[in-house]
Formats: sequence, C-alpha cells, structure tokens
Amino acid sequence: VTTFKTPEDIGSCLEKQVIGPTTEILIKSDFPLQAFKPKVQIPFQRLPGQCPRKVEIERRRRLYLSLDIAQLLANEGIDSNQLMPRHHEPDNMPAIEDKRDPIFPIYLPLKIFDNEEYDCRTPEEWILLGLEPGSHNRKPVPGKALLPTDDVLGHEDPKSQKLIYKWTDVGVLDYDKETKLYLVHKTDENGLVRDEERRPILNGGVTPEG
Repeated sequence: VTTFKTPEDIGSCLEKQVIGPTTEILIKSDFPLQAFKPKVQIPFQRLPGQCPRKVEIERRRRLYLSLDIAQLLANEGIDSNQLMPRHHEPDNMPAIEDKRDPIFPIYLPLKIFDNEEYDCRTPEEWILLGLEPGSHNRKPVPGKALLPTDDVLGHEDPKSQKLIYKWTDVGVLDYDKETKLYLVHKTDENGLVRDEERRPILNGGVTPEG
C-alpha cells in the first residue's frame, strides 16, 4: 500500500476515463437538465400500446435540438439581420428602379407581431426551469437571441446601420414583467454562462452583496 502513489490530478483522470458507450451527458454545462425538456400534454399513465410519456419527451427534445431558427427563417427567404429596425437614412434611399433593397426600410419592431396565446409556458415558468430541485440557486435557462455581433456599439446604438445581428446562444437570467423583456447573457466558446471572473452567473446575476 505504501508503494502506491495516487496522482495529484486524480479527479481529472477519472473524468476522462470512459469505458464503452454511455448515454451520460459528459459535457459540462451551466444549464440544468430540466431546462431542455419540452412540455407535453400527455398523461403520466398510458394505456398499453401507446407511446410512454418519457419517450415522447425525449423525441421532442431531440427534434427541437435539431432545429435551427436561423436556417428555418432563411428557408423562408427571411434575412435575420433585417429583422431589427434601423435608423432611417433619407440620403441613401434606393430609387424605385433599384431592386437590390426595399424602397421603404423596416421600421416596425418584431414584438408588435408577437402572439402569446399559444405559448406552452409563461415567462415565469421559463425562468423557474433554472431552479433545480433541492437548490436555492437559480441557474440560467438556455435560449436563442437576436443580438448584435458588436457588443459595445450594440449597447450604445442598437439601431445603428453598422451593426450586424445574428442568432446567438444565450443564457436567460431574468424577466421584467413591466417591459416584457428578458435579461440574457451570451455564452462563451464552451457554451458556458460566466461573468468577467469566470464564475457561473446565478440568480439572475444578483449576488448576496447586491
């Protein structure tokens, strides 16, 4: 026993040791597992021959993960970069003969066309998906947001003509009932939601110190 020396990084060695195929999720994530589960209107007790509830949830989860909103919009001929209204430039308005751009630029915000009647969850229910059973710390909820690639100019002037908007993976931190807006944070290159000190963002970014 005295001749056996345990390596100092025994924890990392055990994490890398995978024997055979497994269905365990080995990728580290700041999102709780229940946040990826779709909501289904199926009873818990099913008759023989009918699809079990857990199987239907897993099928829909894989289906939703395979869908890309940017590609779905592109298939319909919609440019995601044009969904955000910009400042009008009367001097650069194209002539009627030009067919490269619309004569009248987009000026209506997308939220005007939003319909909440068929939403499967309320905003409060979406946020509560980040609260794991037995834990008091609420984690971010995974989502997609149409955000500018330039964060600095995006905060200063969201309607600037120089900005390029793309669908970005984000973590939803909080929701404001009055403005009906979500507080989101972009994920890093590893898909994690971290602050400037590389710490996980919990409880919407509110610390015990305020």
